[in-house]
Amino acid sequence: MPSPKQDLPVDGTSNPTSTSASTPAPDRSRRRLLAGAAAAAGTAVLGAPAIAQARPKLAVGYWPIAGGLAFFAAIERGFFKDAGLDVEAVRFAGPNQVVEALIAGRIDGSANGTASTALALGDAQAPGLLKFFATNYANATHVLDHIVVPKDSPLKTVKDLAGKRYACGPGINNITLARAILERAGVPDPKVTELPLGQLLPSLASGQLDAAYVLEPTAVIGRRQNISRILETAVISKYVLGDAATPWHGGAASLRSESIQKLGPAVPRFLEAYAKGIDYVRKAGVEANQYLKGYTAVEGDLIPEVPLSGYKMFNEMTSADTVAMQKLFDLFAEKKVFERRLMVEPLMLKA
Repeated sequence: MPSPKQDLPVDGTSNPTSTSASTPAPDRSRRRLLAGAAAAAGTAVLGAPAIAQARPKLAVGYWPIAGGLAFFAAIERGFFKDAGLDVEAVRFAGPNQVVEALIAGRIDGSANGTASTALALGDAQAPGLLKFFATNYANATHVLDHIVVPKDSPLKTVKDLAGKRYACGPGINNITLARAILERAGVPDPKVTELPLGQLLPSLASGQLDAAYVLEPTAVIGRRQNISRILETAVISKYVLGDAATPWHGGAASLRSESIQKLGPAVPRFLEAYAKGIDYVRKAGVEANQYLKGYTAVEGDLIPEVPLSGYKMFNEMTSADTVAMQKLFDLFAEKKVFERRLMVEPLMLKA
């Protein structure tokens, strides 16, 4: 098991390393299917492919949350290595830092778990910057988003948070969603404090906060450390999208358009290897959580308790998925985070 990855500062001065391990022989029929779809996507997006490299290198940024599991598994099980690729996993403190590195060209893509709205905003700032090739989603089945409160809190529902001290993790994406949950629940003029992820649970434990909007694995850690309990779950789907069953495509894996051009024929191999990571998580279930170790704060007996994200590759997205994701984007336009309405379709890699 590799040692924990190091954060890459905004100035890009660190030297991240890649990790990989051996893997069983691939499913040949799945390889042919995905390779064909991905090659078609590469042709549609790229035009003529670039000259192949002996062993192309990619740096992929990630945020240390459970949504990145498919990427972590793909590295640790050697799927990228077997595809003839050197993939560096580069850790960042938050999704905004991932986007800044994409804009600056310091990384080639983002792993799942990176906020899809933050990526969209980055593309709006640098038109044509990137393409989504996979999403990770949560809902009442794939539970990853919660409002948590101190373990002995008397609060019963989200509506009880009126006038309470309420916080979320860093970035405009988290702040917008945390506020929207309370607004849609009928809480007037909600106030949200932005804190580093590592301060949320200590602030609840010390009594400085009454509640926090969190993603996994924070809720699991809080419960096991006897700090917090879940007040309500699947809160984005329930309150922001209007139905707890609706998938919240809150995270996305992406590639820079310039990196797609540079990598050329290696793109289908990268997409296929990433899809194998998703397929592994789907089939292995919580066993796959072993690959959260070293990439997130989850260790030891906490590992089996972290819920799994749902995942969709670009060629698995349905019209209903696109509608749900567009509804999320429209919230950010309504709140003036986006200067104008941004459309999901142009950001998706096309099969």
